[in-house]
Amino acid sequence: MDSYTHNSILEHGHGHVLQVEKVFHMTPGVGENSYSHNSALQKTVISKVRPVLEGIVKALYSKENFPRYFSVADLGCSSGPNTLIVTYEMIDAIVGLCRETGHSPPELTVFLNDLPSNDFNTDFKLLPDFYAMLKKEKGNDVGPCFIAGMPGSFYGRLFPSKSLDFVHSSYSVHWLSKVPQGIKNNKGNIYMGKTSPHNVFEAYLEQFQSDFSLLLHSRADEIKLGGQMILTIIGRSIKDPTSRECCLIWELLAKCLLDMAAEGLIEEADIDTFNLPHYTPFIEEVKTIVEKEGSFVIDQLETFEVNWDGNDNEENKNYVFNKFTCGQTVSRCFRAVLESLLADHFGEAIINDLFERFAELIGEHLSMEKTKFFNIAISMERK
Repeated sequence: MDSYTHNSILEHGHGHVLQVEKVFHMTPGVGENSYSHNSALQKTVISKVRPVLEGIVKALYSKENFPRYFSVADLGCSSGPNTLIVTYEMIDAIVGLCRETGHSPPELTVFLNDLPSNDFNTDFKLLPDFYAMLKKEKGNDVGPCFIAGMPGSFYGRLFPSKSLDFVHSSYSVHWLSKVPQGIKNNKGNIYMGKTSPHNVFEAYLEQFQSDFSLLLHSRADEIKLGGQMILTIIGRSIKDPTSRECCLIWELLAKCLLDMAAEGLIEEADIDTFNLPHYTPFIEEVKTIVEKEGSFVIDQLETFEVNWDGNDNEENKNYVFNKFTCGQTVSRCFRAVLESLLADHFGEAIINDLFERFAELIGEHLSMEKTKFFNIAISMERK
């Protein structure tokens, strides 16, 4: 799920300390296992939120009385073709509005943000073609557009005060700044699970509350009064933190690791010291934190579901379920996100085997029931 952010330390299976901010990134490049090639799910999610995004950008731009300069940040931009989809959608919305109203287009600055280990080079290589496409499609209706990288954790300040009109983030904020503390007793799990002790759920919620509040507080300094922010995250529709919609996929991955431990391929102790820096919040938890932090007012809160297999969506009329390919697709999507964390903890050598097993388990599961991710899209205005 798109990348994420921190200043953090994860206890390491082999006794060394891992700094998540330095290690965690989507699989770089454009190869078979890269994030560029395995992010259909994230693309589907972005397309679902597009109508909301366009509505907000148009309303904000006209409310600000068609400013000459418009400044935008995309948090957790990751790498590959998805990175510039949101930028394109925003430009498209603004150009359309300017055409309708006869206003001249603004100069646009877009900051692509992710952790320093993100593959920004792949993103920057896309820019010449992107600019050429804009020119060809929009002609003189598009103003100057400046796209820059801004490496760093979004759990902290990234931009000058009151410098941004609009902030967007898709599939990033469910990644925590660090693994919650005090969960060494979460044995046999790599996340919250049915067998997790009660303190594990509390620790995860506390870490999310702390991180999400910090994100809001940091953006409140950077977004102009009346500016907007829209965040899309994986969440859950019910209060129970062990609900299948947010935990099942991780339980399947944990099962693969435990099977490998039973075969002597990895140490079970290493599984016990590995927990994901990830949290799928209940809608009410998200609302409560926004209200308590106090810098933003919620405009819209929408929820929607997407299938585990990102190719299985309404637009894809030719989709046919196949247990093998579907398992592979979902497994590769998760590999592109998790490989850096897992390889650092368990070593590179197990990765292929682990995700082959994962693909098989997912294919089996999806042949019995279609399972979905529950998503929360929340748009907020800076008070």
